Amino acid sequence: MTTITIDPVDDQRTETHQVPVSRVVRVELRKMFDTRSGFWLMASIVISALLTMVATVAFAPDAQLTYYNFAKAIGFPMTVVLPMIAILSITGEWSQRTGLTTFTLVPHRNRIVYAKTISSVAVAVASMLFAFVVGAIGNLIGATVAGTELVWDLSLAEAGNIVLGSLLCLLTGTMLGMLIRSSAGALVAYFVYSLLLPTVFGFLAASQGWFRDLQPWVDLNHAEGALFSGTLTGEQWANVAVTTAVWLVLPAVAGLRMVMRSEVK
Repeated sequence: MTTITIDPVDDQRTETHQVPVSRVVRVELRKMFDTRSGFWLMASIVISALLTMVATVAFAPDAQLTYYNFAKAIGFPMTVVLPMIAILSITGEWSQRTGLTTFTLVPHRNRIVYAKTISSVAVAVASMLFAFVVGAIGNLIGATVAGTELVWDLSLAEAGNIVLGSLLCLLTGTMLGMLIRSSAGALVAYFVYSLLLPTVFGFLAASQGWFRDLQPWVDLNHAEGALFSGTLTGEQWANVAVTTAVWLVLPAVAGLRMVMRSEVK
């Protein structure tokens, strides 16, 4: 009978450490700029902000050359671009077939989704801060060109509402990316979400009296629009909360469950 002795040193198991979320966020931020589509989407934020500033100075009536109007005008095209950035970030693992590599290096899919969401939000906040800076420059140029008095009429609460509205638009893209997990499909769904549904709801509100009072409670675009129109009443905040829960939070929870269970090829 042979006796086998096991060296305790050889029997030690290698301790593994999770990749920090901060590192995953940095990687996801870098991936947003690495591709041509990502780079030009980021560049479009800067380009659209500058073009909007010039157009506002050139065509807006003198009475409308105020800081609030500049900030709102410059922030509007960003509400279109930012959801696309979020969609491409979420769906990239499936559309570009990098999911196997990503989910092998970081096997917890929820950490990848959280990192993508955090990086998208960081880009959105930086974009809105850039919009406020460009708006301030446009306000100075507009007042100088038109010979009118400088009007700094954007309060901290109104600036916060604009940022919140932009973030809700961005998170809509995140939600659609998790639900569909295809760049083309999610982009089409986003335009249906942001263009077709508001048109249908607007038509119903204009033609059906019973729907007119119901619209603020079921139309996410209508409720978010109040965030770009100044301060909100208590009822308007309730409209934002209800429509966000129905059209954003619940689908996002379902989308996250689908991401956790879907097969990656």
